[in-house]
Amino acid sequence: MTPNTKLKAHKAPLTRAELPPLLDDSREWPENGAGAPERAPEAVESEAVADGAAQDLTFTFDVAIVGLGYVGLPTALAINASGRRVLGLDVSENRLAVIRSRQADLLDSDKVRLGNALEDPTFMISTDLSLLARAAAVVVCVPTPVDPYLVPDLGILRAACASVVEFAVPGQLLMLTSTTYVGSTRDLLAVPLAAKGLIPGTDVFVAFSPERINPGVDAFSHEDVPRVVGGVTPACGEAASALLQASTKLVHVVPSADVAEMTKLVENTFRAVNIALANEFADICHELGMEVMDVIDAASTKPYGFMPFTPGPGVGGHCIPCDPHYLLWQLRKARVTAPVIEHAMAGIAGRPHQVVEKARRILSDRNHGISGARVLVLGVAYKPDVEDLRESPALEIIAAMVAHGAVVAYHDPWCPTAPDGQGSALESLEDPSGWDADLVILHTRHSAMDIEWLRDAPAVLDTTYRLPAGTNVTRL
Repeated sequence: MTPNTKLKAHKAPLTRAELPPLLDDSREWPENGAGAPERAPEAVESEAVADGAAQDLTFTFDVAIVGLGYVGLPTALAINASGRRVLGLDVSENRLAVIRSRQADLLDSDKVRLGNALEDPTFMISTDLSLLARAAAVVVCVPTPVDPYLVPDLGILRAACASVVEFAVPGQLLMLTSTTYVGSTRDLLAVPLAAKGLIPGTDVFVAFSPERINPGVDAFSHEDVPRVVGGVTPACGEAASALLQASTKLVHVVPSADVAEMTKLVENTFRAVNIALANEFADICHELGMEVMDVIDAASTKPYGFMPFTPGPGVGGHCIPCDPHYLLWQLRKARVTAPVIEHAMAGIAGRPHQVVEKARRILSDRNHGISGARVLVLGVAYKPDVEDLRESPALEIIAAMVAHGAVVAYHDPWCPTAPDGQGSALESLEDPSGWDADLVILHTRHSAMDIEWLRDAPAVLDTTYRLPAGTNVTRL
């Protein structure tokens, strides 16, 4: 054990006795519900005896994290740093190899934690899902994307939850954190568990706590971000809260898992709607001959009643472009409309197309068609200072430009390769200033990115709205 890991004070193994006292949840979970076996009075009495024996049950791991991506890995490291024995599970051997090589995209503080964890005998990563049965608590942190038609793709989440249910044992806490539709915790965990004979709130504890990880941003540490949690029964909520309190300073318990699920959808839909509004104001200000950022910066001086959102080429990452569609998808089944959300998401989805059309007009004004034009995209990550390409508008912009016949290149020190939309990959240019572009599209401005050479570029399309004004610069 290294000197760093010696400083860690690991707590004793969690036992079922450490969980909060069970509440009477019979009104919420009938004994014979959802396919659970019938329980005669004598069976209930014998189970009470067995339950007392289970008080001595111990587990090899305190917490198992299912999915070691942008959310799961930082979560696993934070829980391990709090002194818990952590098992990290992922179906990808390649992902585990990246983690073991310490090459995972993490904040500097989490990179230090990863180094400590990899030398810590109480931290383990594996692809063996059967190890789930050896964890006192299981936290599911897998992606919940949408397909090209903006329909929720629940395949990864369903598979993860099926494994959790398959290997579930009495006494465990099973918690979802992946953003999904309202009712998913019940549908994917609670009901299958009850059908297996494990009644939530009695035999196992089932809850939802939305993740609150902001990739690439270290303004708030994992421990300082409050967590919301709701159980499918009150006892489940208490058990989940007890787990979260070990690595989070403030836990806000809500009445149900459904409320916790909706909380995450509200958070990200709020952001989506406001970004769409900022984009609209950018277009309005352009028509009225003013700079939108002058307006937003001025409005931001108000200390109350206003929160600044900035326009851009679209939105990427997992949250904003995906999460509201889980709500809209669920509402369509109920024939309920949400016109504000629908309009905002349509506006966000169409933003990359606006970039392409603006680029076409700029080239046309310079007597150059888009076919054969040399177009350089500066920055392709979905936001500054991350190597994250998920749902990045740059990918759609590049694909459209290539489809129109443009010769496209890009420069991004965080992303060495990026797809071109035609089944091939592009490699980041080392020296973008020497590529002789007809048009440069500034998509993502990383903090260490050199942009001084843009002063000499023939034409620049600024989608960030922050580039200093120049005769060769056009705002989106």
